Amino acid sequence: MSTVSPSAARPATSTGDLVVHRALVRHGATVLVDVEDLRLEPGRALTVVGESGSGKSVLAHALVGTLPAELVAEGSMSLGEASFDLADRRGRRRLWGREVALLPQEPALALDPTMRVRAQVAEGARGWRPRDPGPLRAADERLDQVGLPGVGGAYPHTLSGGMAQRVAYAAATVGGARVLVVDEPSKGLDPASLDRLADLLTAHLAGGGLLLTITHDLRLARRLGGDVLVVREAGVVEAGPVDRVLDEPAHAYTRRLVAAEPGRWRHPWTTAGGAASRVDGGLLVTARGLTKAYAASPLFVDLDLQVREGERWSVTGPSGVGKTTLGNALLGLTRVDRGVVEHAPAARGGRLQKLYQDPSLSFPRRVPLARGLRDVVRRHGVDPARLPGLLEQVGLSPDLLARRPDQVSGGELQRVAVVRAMLARPTLVCADEATSRLDHVTQETTAEVLATELLETGCALLLVTHDAALADALTDHHVRLEPTG
Repeated sequence: MSTVSPSAARPATSTGDLVVHRALVRHGATVLVDVEDLRLEPGRALTVVGESGSGKSVLAHALVGTLPAELVAEGSMSLGEASFDLADRRGRRRLWGREVALLPQEPALALDPTMRVRAQVAEGARGWRPRDPGPLRAADERLDQVGLPGVGGAYPHTLSGGMAQRVAYAAATVGGARVLVVDEPSKGLDPASLDRLADLLTAHLAGGGLLLTITHDLRLARRLGGDVLVVREAGVVEAGPVDRVLDEPAHAYTRRLVAAEPGRWRHPWTTAGGAASRVDGGLLVTARGLTKAYAASPLFVDLDLQVREGERWSVTGPSGVGKTTLGNALLGLTRVDRGVVEHAPAARGGRLQKLYQDPSLSFPRRVPLARGLRDVVRRHGVDPARLPGLLEQVGLSPDLLARRPDQVSGGELQRVAVVRAMLARPTLVCADEATSRLDHVTQETTAEVLATELLETGCALLLVTHDAALADALTDHHVRLEPTG
């Protein structure tokens, strides 16, 4: 059990505080998170950072009351004068949208693909009723406030990751909730989109709101200020003001976490350290004159590219410029408006693999992970003895594979996706924001596994990322996309 008192130096007199006296969550006999004496105060951020799979998101859902049925919560919390038993799943429903709002980890899953944006945001407004114009006006006003004027008529699939995140934020906050719980909001966001999101969160604090943010992004933690909790293995290892904890960490794990930011990596496989990808490999993918537009807005025009065996390429640029679209076009997953993509024989027959930005969309929801990996072993004729070694390298227990995708954290699922891709012994891996869900320590470990496999097998890499430091560390050929409008 971890005792958390980051605000101990300040008097606990506010009747508007949210106080978690204890939060304990189990899956069977396994403790997923166990903390006590956690306090949210109006106007002061509380940010939870730490290793993937340590229970950060579980804590968020335990407080809101949205845990999966197979997880058991114990403990209590109070909001102002009202007390709540965390074991009572229904007791906090009356708070949803009015007092407490959750910005979930995956905006793509939180938004209904069949509904226009305006209608989805309007459902969270006070007094919502079907065909009532008032909530629709409130939705448009909220979308304007988050910097998305005119997108109310759009469908979620037409939005960039940064835009989808702001739509989800508008939907979560349009009801006026004072307590905002934000789960991994920065995944896959370029720096400009992250700044816009941070502005929204700090505005919530400035208005007297309470904010609990779950994140692996130390930049966001620093930007929000306030207090930070460092979580590892279901408990808190360090807590206090964010400047002190991250600038002068006392715990060994916190020091390791801070040191593992991509710009600090120093490994033989990092291109920033001087390693270069092979230049004598055969052609895998040839693209000539690629042009693609959406709704008459061009993403890229007359783009030429050749990817050879062993090369490491990055595609970078701000959110919404077509990075993922270009990657999909090179893999043959998206048609272009003009141009040609050719795959060499070595790049056919399942030898091109993709690591998706949202790993949950690439796994069958109700199928245990072990079954999916066995299918890969059978289809590609892989030696099954490779699997335990790859799992160990990315820091995963084989026991994890007995679970379904929705029973593991986003970071754990992304590492399973890396293992699945490398099992097939591909000639080219397209990694689309593939480490954006990982804490810095796990990101570094996973990148090392991926880079080592690339060097040993001659597999090429196409890295789609907003993170310039990550691109510099992993790749030595770069395509930078910029807005064309």
